[in-house]
Amino acid sequence: MDLDEAYEVYVKDLYRYLLSLSKDHYTAEDLVQEAFYRAYIHLGDNEINNIKAWLFKVAYHAFIDSSRKNNRLIISDKIEGLNKNQINHEKDPENRILEKESFQVLIEDIHSLKETETHVILLCDLHQLSLKESAEILEINLNTLKSHLVRGRKKLIERVKERRRKDESE
Repeated sequence: MDLDEAYEVYVKDLYRYLLSLSKDHYTAEDLVQEAFYRAYIHLGDNEINNIKAWLFKVAYHAFIDSSRKNNRLIISDKIEGLNKNQINHEKDPENRILEKESFQVLIEDIHSLKETETHVILLCDLHQLSLKESAEILEINLNTLKSHLVRGRKKLIERVKERRRKDESE
């Protein structure tokens, strides 16, 4: 698969992944461009077997480099550009707004976890990459990834339960 085909197939996935990491529409767009620029430079020299996992790894490293360059994680107040295909257009506008707000709260809960747990949950659960692909992207041992995934999911479930208890008591 050449880079043009990979761009057509995976640009939206990479954008959503980088948006979930950076929480900023413009930063995500810049990082997608940076990831494909890096891919363009390296793809000609190398034969890549799993282009999707490789592109996510390139995008992840672009995000980390950007974060280090700014000496902080890039966080904004808004989550923009949700994938419109994820919203069921058959539902009424009120339900769509509630779903968007729920998704935003979930992303905030995910980002409240440890950094590694956040990345693992975003890759495995939100973007549905395999455990092996996620471990390669994050450059960690598969068993370590599994541990982070289990711990992160438990913490996330506890946070959701705690929020529900607060809502019920109010």
